[in-house]
Amino acid sequence: MSVIVYSKPHCPECNVLKRFLRDYQIDFVVRDLSKNPKYIDEVKSMGFLGVPVTVIKGKAIPGLQPDAILAMLGRRY
Repeated sequence: MSVIVYSKPHCPECNVLKRFLRDYQIDFVVRDLSKNPKYIDEVKSMGFLGVPVTVIKGKAIPGLQPDAILAMLGRRY
């Protein structure tokens, strides 16, 4: 299952989210908005203005929401 994290390098919430995913051994792909402006448009098209945004099964989860991410993956704390 693919997990996509839209992020920026100096975003504290983004870094916490990525650490959380690594701690739970969840594979993810980072889409760094600072390296590809197309990703900014993708985030905006989902209705968000900031990062992090996590996309799982086509559903976007804004901000740092570990419970929602684990629920989407069928996992628990």
